[in-house]
Amino acid sequence: MSRNTFVYLGSYSLSLLGNGIASVLFPLLVLAKTGDILAAGILASVTAGVAAVVGVLAGVLVDRVNRRTVSIISDVLSAGSVAALPVVDALWGLNLTWFIVLGVIGAFGDMPGMTARETMLPRVALLGGGKPGALDRLVGVRESLSAVLMLIGPGVGGLLVYLLGVSSAALFITAGTSLAAAVLSFAISPRAGEIESTVVAGAEHSGGVRRLFADLVAGWRFLLGSRLVLGATIVTGVFIAVLAALQATVLPAYFSREQLPELSGFAVTGIALGSLVGAGVYTAMIGRTSRRAWFVIGIVGSMIGFVALGTLGAPWMVIVAAVLIGLTNAPMSAVLGVATIEATPDRMRGRVLGAQNALMLAAPALTSAPIAAVASGFGLTAAGIGIAVLMAVTGVIALVAPAFRGLDTIEPSNEQEG
Repeated sequence: MSRNTFVYLGSYSLSLLGNGIASVLFPLLVLAKTGDILAAGILASVTAGVAAVVGVLAGVLVDRVNRRTVSIISDVLSAGSVAALPVVDALWGLNLTWFIVLGVIGAFGDMPGMTARETMLPRVALLGGGKPGALDRLVGVRESLSAVLMLIGPGVGGLLVYLLGVSSAALFITAGTSLAAAVLSFAISPRAGEIESTVVAGAEHSGGVRRLFADLVAGWRFLLGSRLVLGATIVTGVFIAVLAALQATVLPAYFSREQLPELSGFAVTGIALGSLVGAGVYTAMIGRTSRRAWFVIGIVGSMIGFVALGTLGAPWMVIVAAVLIGLTNAPMSAVLGVATIEATPDRMRGRVLGAQNALMLAAPALTSAPIAAVASGFGLTAAGIGIAVLMAVTGVIALVAPAFRGLDTIEPSNEQEG
């Protein structure tokens, strides 16, 4: 790997680590300062809604400004929103209003940064030599790091709470990870964030709300018009939505019913461990196994895993199913990620990936409440079976869909902007 690749992955890891730590500290701080669990729910809903909107708008910014610059500014904003918490508490005292304000500022940092880093992937791979399979390998390594940090981030957050409590020191350490990511990003070549010039004459000279709207429409039109990109978005969105509902409602309720509440965390860990192994195997096998083969393995394996998990049989079966889901879903996610990047023109990649990220963030809202309602009204078994059926139907449709048959021969789109 080249220096740019190492620095990119280091910055990405630090940013994700900070988010993982914050996911533990932030809810605890809200509860400690407000004493109201409803306040935590309101904050989560508001920040998620804002993040979804920001995710859509961020794509336009990422397609106009050097993407390395956007990632740096985003990490600084994220660091500032966390570091401000103890300062505001000391000066005025934290309440729900302040939490919402600072949470919204954090969302303005997280979503553009996420989109900017994704859009830089092809250039980082190219600067690293651009060998065959370089982009696939880089995405595979990034998937592995994501899985590792899914385990480490919350763990570090819990350790900080144990050692320091929900204190100013813990918050400044959390902010420091995002700030370190921003500083490290300066070592990435500015060329990694360059954007291909727009092909529409005079478009780069126009501005204002009208041009912003036109840019957004062009990005969404491409996403909805590309069968491959739209299909990848739907499949990934369904997986994320179902996993979120499982983690938030079904698994905690199931293990509590079995009087084994501690195993709920092990099931989530099992998904992360499976993802780590799956992404590692995918990276090692690049060039020896086709993308289509990985896609089929991922779909079939995930279907089996969700059906086994959905039956809510013995606790050990649920944990094994969770590991299988992570193991097979990670390579499939990597394949769909690479396919989306390759199929999307560089000049509009920020808008398309920004729209995707916004949809991924909003996807859990479509399943969490309905699945919880089924579990409450008809029992956990009915909810589990519903999840199994939903994933089986999604898997069968994905396997026969023409859009996913040419994953190994993707031609970059030449669609013009309007």
